[in-house]
Amino acid sequence: MTDGHLIDASADSPAPRPRPTFGRNQATLSVAQLLSGVGIAVGFAVGGLLAEHLTGSAAYAGFAQTASILGAATLAIPLARLAQRTSRRRALTTGFGIALAGSILVLVGAGTGSAPVFFVGMLAFGSSTAAGFQARYAATDDAPVHRRAVALSIVVWATTLGSVAGPNLAGPAGRLGRALGVGELGGPFVVSAVVFLLASLTTLRLRSPGHAPASTPTGTRTIGVAEGLREVVAAPRALLGFAAVVLGHTVMVSVMVMTPVHMDHHGDSITIIGLVISLHILGMYALSPVYGWLSDRYGATRVIWAGFAILVLAATLGLVDDVAGSSTPRITAALVLLGLGWSACFIAGSSLLTASIPEEHRVPIQGTADAAMNVGAAVFAAAAGPLLELGGFTLINAVALTLVAAGVTIAIRSTRPGRLRGA
Repeated sequence: MTDGHLIDASADSPAPRPRPTFGRNQATLSVAQLLSGVGIAVGFAVGGLLAEHLTGSAAYAGFAQTASILGAATLAIPLARLAQRTSRRRALTTGFGIALAGSILVLVGAGTGSAPVFFVGMLAFGSSTAAGFQARYAATDDAPVHRRAVALSIVVWATTLGSVAGPNLAGPAGRLGRALGVGELGGPFVVSAVVFLLASLTTLRLRSPGHAPASTPTGTRTIGVAEGLREVVAAPRALLGFAAVVLGHTVMVSVMVMTPVHMDHHGDSITIIGLVISLHILGMYALSPVYGWLSDRYGATRVIWAGFAILVLAATLGLVDDVAGSSTPRITAALVLLGLGWSACFIAGSSLLTASIPEEHRVPIQGTADAAMNVGAAVFAAAAGPLLELGGFTLINAVALTLVAAGVTIAIRSTRPGRLRGA
């Protein structure tokens, strides 16, 4: 079923055969995503500690991750424009290459004791996140319409392996760092540099789809950020997909970053905190292919509604955990549900956004969505500390519920009769 250029994933027309490049590109993107996941996770595992070591103040520990998120937000749109002007291959290779340069700058900062160099390095390090997010969209470029969400979700799922393996490499990487003379906290960024190099080389194997969606057609004007946002706002389906991605990610980050502090205040050990965060990450990625299949089979809009419902349940449990006294099973359930809700919104929202905009404008609008997602995450991650001091974990989750309510409002308006068909 089609509606102009808006092609729904639940189309009932005969399924076309996958393009010859589809399988190869999906495997290439998945490997690159796995490698990038290792580099990001192992760097994040010690980034805060290295920031504290270089600045001499724990107050700056959170700035390492904030710098990386801002880097991802800053580079999302330029990398999308590069993909549109040239190809996904060049954009992704460049993105992972910038992350490689960022890892090297972090090592220079660590070796010279320069905090400014370290933080500049972390900004560039965030390019790995921007490239990884673009990779999920690249998986849809040559995917059959009825398999777009699954193709996207498999590339996202590949991050699971890297995210789980990365932190476990911090110990061996620390020993490698001492052996190389860059210090125990510098060692993990050596690993990051190596895997980002491998990810960059891997994406060189990408082949352009037959219909070359990354290229701007002759005579087509490239749209800017403001015009892209106007186009999203004018299209109910696109707005719903955009909101699901941005708000879902912002909710997840704002709650997740303060959960370890909340648990520590209630006397949980670092081991328990680490286990809860690991289960949260598992919730974020493990069911990605399931959400992709559900989006293709039953429509992305239904999966987004399910994602909002799961996020409401997660935030409610988090709020109760603060009011009634923290319980490890309850906060664990809240964080796992937070990850599952994020995944549903992220997979289905990305799929719906991709299907709801003209192909010639798709890449820049995708980049704008990723930039907005990372800006939202950075703003609320920075605000989470003051909010926690002001109203505790209760206020953090109340703000999260408010953000979800905004998404639900958009979903209701977008799915009114006559505004959305077949989604």
